Parts: sequence; structure tokens; C-alpha cells
Amino acid sequence: MFDTNKRAELVRDLKTYFYDELDYELEQFDAEFLLDFLTKKLGPAFYNKGLEDAKQLLERKLMDISDELYEIEMQEDS
Repeated sequence: MFDTNKRAELVRDLKTYFYDELDYELEQFDAEFLLDFLTKKLGPAFYNKGLEDAKQLLERKLMDISDELYEIEMQEDS
């Protein structure tokens, strides 16, 4: 899912967090395993939330464009 550099960065971040916040030294294998678990279990929820947010933003922008087009529409004489 992540390229090698990003994965290594995330593993380092996990190890640092565990050490700084929990006073626990997370080993490399454990940090990689935890990253895989979190990615598998939490990743889809965050991904889907991001998609939903983007969809709502796009819908609002399309409504704005539709409103602006309506404002400049020329009225036909009856």
C-alpha cells in the first residue's frame, strides 16, 4: 500500500510514539505488524470518509456553478 520510504517513516513514527507516550520500546517487527493491522482495519474507514468528504465538496461546488449559470441565463421574451 505504501512505498518503501513512506512505510519506513510510518514504522519509525509508531516506534517513536510508543516510546515517547507509552514508555514502551516497540520492536521493528512488532511496529511493522501493527502498521499492517492498522492499515487493514482502519485504513478503509479513513479512505471512505475522505471520499465522502470529497463527494460532498464536489456536490456543493456543482450547485454553486449551477446557481451562477442560472443567474446569467438570459430571459426569453414571451
